[in-house]
Amino acid sequence: MSGPGAERIVVVGHGPAAHRLVERLAHHGHRGEVTVLGAEASAAYHRPLLTSVLDGSLAAGALRLPAPPDGTRLRPGVTATAVDRRRRLVQGSDGHGYPYDRLVLATGAAPLVPPLPWARRADGRLAPGVRVLRTLPQCEQLTGPDPVAVVGGGPLAIEAALALRRRGRDVTLVHRGPYPLDRHLEARAGQLLSARLRALDVDLCTGRTAEAYRSGKLRLDDGRWVAAGDVLLCTGVVPRTGLARSAGLAVRTGVVVDDELRTTDPRIHALGDCAQPAGATGPHLGHAAAWEQAEVLAALLSGSPARWTGTHAVLRLRAREVDLMRLGTPDGAEETVVLSDAARGRYARLSLRDGRVSGAVLLGPGRAVATVTRLYRRGEPVPADRLALLLGAPIDYAGERLPDEAPVCHCNNVTGADLTAAWCAGARTVPELAAATRATTGCGGCADDVRSWCAARARGEESG
Repeated sequence: MSGPGAERIVVVGHGPAAHRLVERLAHHGHRGEVTVLGAEASAAYHRPLLTSVLDGSLAAGALRLPAPPDGTRLRPGVTATAVDRRRRLVQGSDGHGYPYDRLVLATGAAPLVPPLPWARRADGRLAPGVRVLRTLPQCEQLTGPDPVAVVGGGPLAIEAALALRRRGRDVTLVHRGPYPLDRHLEARAGQLLSARLRALDVDLCTGRTAEAYRSGKLRLDDGRWVAAGDVLLCTGVVPRTGLARSAGLAVRTGVVVDDELRTTDPRIHALGDCAQPAGATGPHLGHAAAWEQAEVLAALLSGSPARWTGTHAVLRLRAREVDLMRLGTPDGAEETVVLSDAARGRYARLSLRDGRVSGAVLLGPGRAVATVTRLYRRGEPVPADRLALLLGAPIDYAGERLPDEAPVCHCNNVTGADLTAAWCAGARTVPELAAATRATTGCGGCADDVRSWCAARARGEESG
């Protein structure tokens, strides 16, 4: 077996988390052989931006991630079928065995299809007209002109509904809860979100479930029939844990990992949507968490000490028409500040502990979203004028160096260092920075921050 930093690594999965891990292994100087088994035949792509392909604002090719570092053994279209822990060997669907010193499971998650009798055929496949959204080919199935019903009330359901409206399709959003995002928002914020969606011509059916689907119509439990050439199920995801279970690893909802992202076999790690940190109630922590896990694991596998201590809880809609962010938790707040402006569709609830943001819900004021997120992630004290903050007091980066590790674009996890590198390579305008880094190409909520950063950088060079 090779020593630390030079071990043979096999990565099962080639989504954004796995891609980031392989990239960071090279950055940290890992010297061993790295093999990646990717179930999809296509190159790795940025899955969080699928709704930008759905609405036509991005071509499918724009989501493609850079090629892996030189020397990476990439095996697209190859699924791992078994793990022999004793021999340290992964069996591939191509008939080959892949030996490892360290194995990383990045198998991701699959769309959760609820037990609705009309959603599946007798052979278990989705019924005609019933869709899910997890891959680029699934985006292509939703390009027709017919009305569509989106079933679900989470972030993806809202983002998909708005993307389909931008595409010109009539959309009905069916959710069994009292309002979309009811697991994340208090009633007042939920009511304002519902009003905003209706103003955007989304037919919102809350407190309803779907009972039947046939002939291009979806029947709700109140007897109403909704026109739906397609029914898109956005009802959650389930971690892909079959490989881990068959290998005898501990699995709850996801593959159980410790603070070094090790499973119950210390030579096997897991990260991303398939992993469940010990003590967590669920595995799905979002794209930002997977990104942070990849950084930690790359350092560890390259011989550097590192621990994953958890991530800041952040939920942000990737929809340009609705700027909404939920951060942290209100638990243990010493001070709560609420702004409710129904006439302008704005709502903000700020939970503070020791003068710092411990939780927040913000709907509407885009600049306030950016400012509060920055304060939360950096643990900085909140300005004394709370109202000005929630109303969107402008950020001024002049005279301030944005920390290299600070995320600017949360959709694409673009940091200050990424912007600086692109600037030094010749990207001097917001469109050029967007093309080089993908910043601003997600929900668009970071556009003002990138514009301010760009202006401050230009001023700094002029004065220097």
